[in-house]
Amino acid sequence: MTMTIHIDIVSAEKEIFSGLAEMVFAPAELGEVGIAPRHAPMITKLKAGEVRVKINDKEDHPFFISGGILEVQPHLITILADSAIRAKDIDEAAALEAKARAEEALADKSGKIDYATAQARLAEAVTQLRTLDRLRKRGE
Repeated sequence: MTMTIHIDIVSAEKEIFSGLAEMVFAPAELGEVGIAPRHAPMITKLKAGEVRVKINDKEDHPFFISGGILEVQPHLITILADSAIRAKDIDEAAALEAKARAEEALADKSGKIDYATAQARLAEAVTQLRTLDRLRKRGE
């Protein structure tokens, strides 16, 4: 019998996922973490990236999060995301448009833009596109 751990992924808008998993991978601030059942308790900040929930050897669910907090308890993982979306629901056209707008803003040398905001938007759009690309490569 395979051990599982309960995971909840929630954003400010709604609950995105709730269920049992064999393993969870998340983009912690200092690098990706993998959490298995009975993992030691911890809390860490998450950066924008892909959260992958491995249900079993044949099924996993990828999500894009824009950042948040990860809390691990022995039998429960909670991801409180700033925003979260199932990878299959990422709007590729919107992400490409956001990327182009951010690149255009960064190229503007007039001083009329907030470079930190433009860089954050560019990073988020690029990360969404990478998440979507990995989803396609897995054949989903």
